[in-house]
Amino acid sequence: MTFRKARGLTQVQLAAQAGITQRAISYYEDDDGIPPAAALIELAKALKVSSDELLGLGRTKIAHVEDDAETRRLWKRFQIVTHLPGKDQRGVVRLINSLAAVSTLRLKNRPASGEPR
Repeated sequence: MTFRKARGLTQVQLAAQAGITQRAISYYEDDDGIPPAAALIELAKALKVSSDELLGLGRTKIAHVEDDAETRRLWKRFQIVTHLPGKDQRGVVRLINSLAAVSTLRLKNRPASGEPR
């Protein structure tokens, strides 16, 4: 479940990507079921981790997604970007970089509290 949530996926989305049922995903997550080898391989591919990591045997390096609704919503939107053509992905990255740069400039140029504007 940790990998799935960190990737911003629902059980249904993960099941579709791995080619298995949502019910199986639920079983693996909630009942400590261990997927058969074929399913394990597909789950690891869909989650972009090794099968060892999925089984808890390897080092795990996943980006932690905060558990607030707004962060989860944004994370899901960013997951959609990975399915865009490369040119569109680069455009999204340029837009984000531009917005971040403007925000940084605003913070740098903001008067310190107590100073006149």
